Amino acid sequence: MSGDSVPVPIEPAPAGQFRTTHWSLVLRATGTSETEAHQALERLCKDYWPAVYAFILRRGYSTEDARDLAQGFFERLLEKEWLRSADASRGRFRTFLLTAVTRFLSNERERADALKRGGGRTLLSLDATEADLGWVPEPASQRTPEDEFERRWAETLLNRVLSRLREEFDGGGREGRFEELKSFLTDDRGERTYLEVANRLGISESAVKSGIYRIRQRYGELVREEISETVESPGDVDAEIRHLVSVLGN
Repeated sequence: MSGDSVPVPIEPAPAGQFRTTHWSLVLRATGTSETEAHQALERLCKDYWPAVYAFILRRGYSTEDARDLAQGFFERLLEKEWLRSADASRGRFRTFLLTAVTRFLSNERERADALKRGGGRTLLSLDATEADLGWVPEPASQRTPEDEFERRWAETLLNRVLSRLREEFDGGGREGRFEELKSFLTDDRGERTYLEVANRLGISESAVKSGIYRIRQRYGELVREEISETVESPGDVDAEIRHLVSVLGN
């Protein structure tokens, strides 16, 4: 995981307004508007590329083949043949996606077609995923492809949360505030004191304490919001958080 790694909040924070869910994006992606469908699919691909790519790599493919296969898989989603059969009532979106990519790889004809289609051609604007293309599984890791998929899914979700936190806390000319407060997302702040952080930020010690409270609270809210996008109903969020904690703990 990246250097921005922080633990998942186990205790539920007050939930914010649920945003458009990935299940809703699936429905939009199978709609009649080509522009809207493409935009919805592009977001799905960007959000889930790391998990799909990691899963394929762990299955033993080379980095080049894994990239082409991942691209081919998302092209199949673009063709909307599988998304039309997706049903939010069947459970979590990550389960649907893992089943779909497993089925994709099991078909040798589709594998050959995917490799042939790849050829350096960009099917979607996936600039945000390029950093993940050089990732390879750790040699000593004993994680299965399925475990790798879920771990990368969890890490990507938390990275989205941290990115949103950074935008919120560094906005309005407050650049650097997020980095100073980020370490306080855990109870252990090391050798740093509130006063030292206050002096670096040019604010009062009480303002630092207030900022720490807000960033912890907002972190919990955003984790719940991101997870809510991938489950059928708000009632499933807590169970998914527990699963996320378990995945990152292994």
